[in-house]
Amino acid sequence: MAELVRTDDPGVIRVIDGLLGGADIPYEVTDRNMSVLEGSISAIQIRILVPDEHEADARELLIYADLGNWPRP
Repeated sequence: MAELVRTDDPGVIRVIDGLLGGADIPYEVTDRNMSVLEGSISAIQIRILVPDEHEADARELLIYADLGNWPRP
């Protein structure tokens, strides 16, 4: 699995959820509960992971949606 995005912004997570789901790209959202529990200090961020074979398509989708600054290198 490749880490696509790491953020504590729930709006960005919802948008990416919709984009990946709409494009039928499998993904996993991790650390959502831990991020909420730790509060607002941003020590634990939510991560979106995609299978390695879908990473290029997922990154291209985010760039096309003008979210190119969110994917992790």
